[in-house]
Amino acid sequence: MTKEVHLSRVEGELGEQSYPMTCEGLVEAYAGTTVLFADGEADLGELLAAVEQERFESAEDAFVALQNVLPIEAVGEPGQSEGDA
Repeated sequence: MTKEVHLSRVEGELGEQSYPMTCEGLVEAYAGTTVLFADGEADLGELLAAVEQERFESAEDAFVALQNVLPIEAVGEPGQSEGDA
């Protein structure tokens, strides 16, 4: 059974690990966990694998790095942009 977690709860999910933690350790821990976005979903382990940072000192550290690799579908309404009036 695949675990599902909403994007808004990912930082709390990451907080269940012991830190410091390697990126590889988080990838292994969350492979098969589906992150649900505003419009779509992705595998959390695969997203973490795309992070260039090798080590995280905290869940917040990991979540901030994860935000840099999230697809556009992760937040907001599809097709909207800010400042294009």
